[in-house]
Amino acid sequence: MRRTGTTRRGALTATGALALGAVLTGCGDDDKSPGRSGPVRTEAEAVRAEKKLRTTAAHTAALTLAHYDLAAGAHPDLAEGLAPLRAAVREHTEALSAGGGKAAAPPAAGPVSTDATAALKELAAAERRRADAHAEALLTAEPELARLLASVAGAAAAHAYLLTELAKETSS
Repeated sequence: MRRTGTTRRGALTATGALALGAVLTGCGDDDKSPGRSGPVRTEAEAVRAEKKLRTTAAHTAALTLAHYDLAAGAHPDLAEGLAPLRAAVREHTEALSAGGGKAAAPPAAGPVSTDATAALKELAAAERRRADAHAEALLTAEPELARLLASVAGAAAAHAYLLTELAKETSS
């Protein structure tokens, strides 16, 4: 004899279908949807905001790149170990500048410590500041730029960790 009425499997299937439908309707790109909170931007405003975010992020990356150059110049024995991280920061700067934001030539990052361990710690702190700045910019970025910023922020955090570990090895 076949059961009639609502079964547990049927209820779970219906609940899952309703939840999936709710999620899919919330994923639209329509800026004028009534459920979206915050101000609605015009296309020109969105372009200006993205350009400003890119310019700021590229400048932050360029400052960190200058810091790498100063550290490698002051401590030639560290240059080989810093080269891959410096190359990645250069690529981040180029990627962030690609959308129209231009990274102005940054001023020198300041004097570098004469102690190699301290210089590495300073560089790790610069990378942490870069990661924090990019992560903060995520809050107002459009989705495509937000993905780039999240990736660059993650890389900067990884660089900070690697530099901290290199500083530990250098001190011993």
